[in-house]
Amino acid sequence: MSLDGGLTVLDGTTLRETQLHIPNTNGITVITGAELITIAETQASSSLFNISLPQTLISNALKRLNIADVDTFHSKEFKTQEEAFFKLKDYVIAIADELKDDPMVVCVLDGSAIRLFLEDEDDFAMLAENLFTDLDVADIGKIKKNEIRNALVHMGVELGVPPFSEFCLLEDILKKHGAEGEEELGQAQFAESLQPVLQDLADALAEKHIVIVQNIKINNGSKLRKLLADDEQLNSVMEKILHGIGADNDKTGCIKIIRDILEKSGSTFGIPPPEGNEAVVLLYDQVFAEVDNEKTIDRDHIKPSVKDILQKFSEQLEANPIFHGLDS
Repeated sequence: MSLDGGLTVLDGTTLRETQLHIPNTNGITVITGAELITIAETQASSSLFNISLPQTLISNALKRLNIADVDTFHSKEFKTQEEAFFKLKDYVIAIADELKDDPMVVCVLDGSAIRLFLEDEDDFAMLAENLFTDLDVADIGKIKKNEIRNALVHMGVELGVPPFSEFCLLEDILKKHGAEGEEELGQAQFAESLQPVLQDLADALAEKHIVIVQNIKINNGSKLRKLLADDEQLNSVMEKILHGIGADNDKTGCIKIIRDILEKSGSTFGIPPPEGNEAVVLLYDQVFAEVDNEKTIDRDHIKPSVKDILQKFSEQLEANPIFHGLDS
């Protein structure tokens, strides 16, 4: 799934469609568990823009296969390719399931974002002006040519420029255009010097994409759905809500009290907190719009009412996931 700003959500969908295979073993029929894990993770990574799979993702996927002792599994032997293939498929599906519950967000830098600026004279002029203003900290109308490096840092991933640590060709591009000198540039000269640097960068990224994992969390209701499917966890939540309502509550405004409780502590069981997030405030309004906020509920009927509210949250989050950290 793609988002605005060149962001892509890795939710396991692509991984489920990957054509898996056991590589040619040169006549060796026995494949160890360690070899199988390496094969699975390599093929999974290949279908996910070649990113390194986080250790937590790997660990949780193995737990889904009930592999508690990884060392023991490493030494396990699969004596037929068919047996190995089925376990390979199970592991990759487990990784996909983990991503479905806890998606990752990546930014694929392919030069297209930079090219948009270069193809529009007005947009590029404004970009160059803003960068020049930010870099001219002394406000003297001049900056050194080597500030082009900092201009790229200022642009950052949001505007299509990878970190220097992730894309070594940036250094070569700067050297090619003499962008490491002490020569002083006015705003127009700065724009003229920046343009070919960005052009070469866009061309380089078109040939070799850079994928950056973003620190963005997605709440798609998966945690809440697990809660609703687990009677023990659900009862624990209900007891907390009943305790919050209070034993002597006169029942008036119980729905409003339930909303207040969920807004304060709902994040512990899968509902995002509304503070500072307009999308979450809207989510609460949508869920409780379907509920009579002035309804009086007998304590014996609070649990089914709360379960219905939680179900509505789950459905809304599945249809419209909430993103955290898009502005960070």
